[in-house]
Amino acid sequence: MDLLVYAPGWALWDGARLRCAVGRGGIRADKHEGDGATPAGSWPMRRLLYRPDRIAVPATRLAAAPLAPQDGWCDDPEDALYNRPVRLPYRGRAERLWREDGIYDLIVPLGYNDDRVVPGAGSAIFLHVARPDYAPTEGCIALAEADLLRVLAGADATARVVAHGPEARAPGRAATARERAARQHA
Repeated sequence: MDLLVYAPGWALWDGARLRCAVGRGGIRADKHEGDGATPAGSWPMRRLLYRPDRIAVPATRLAAAPLAPQDGWCDDPEDALYNRPVRLPYRGRAERLWREDGIYDLIVPLGYNDDRVVPGAGSAIFLHVARPDYAPTEGCIALAEADLLRVLAGADATARVVAHGPEARAPGRAATARERAARQHA
């Protein structure tokens, strides 16, 4: 089953419409490191990482592993381990996965730029817990914890996140006046 994601912040899972947060740069096909954009495309859910001190391993058919305080993710395009998990402290630039704010209590690394990594094409694209106000992410997709747990319960090794660019519209959503005007002038 796929989690379908639409700008500016809605997702569909198993017929349910869920609120989500996407990157501050929107959803873009031309993603690159540091642009804050969520990459458009279809990305496999690789596995689940979770904070064992805050949450028991959730029900899921994804492979699951607990996080540790030393876990990080390399986001340095010049480093040989770019877009790979690393142990902190790390010699290159890396994001800390053990966070105090709770947004990484559940992390699903997505299969973006990881099968033949291209330096600078973007790193650390995750499905994770949203902030209470659904503030934009740095490129990830974020859901309320309850919604993420629902997705995890139905996810297996074939599950994907499909992020649709700004031209796409969620099924059942009426076109805006701007979208109707753009179609008339096309």
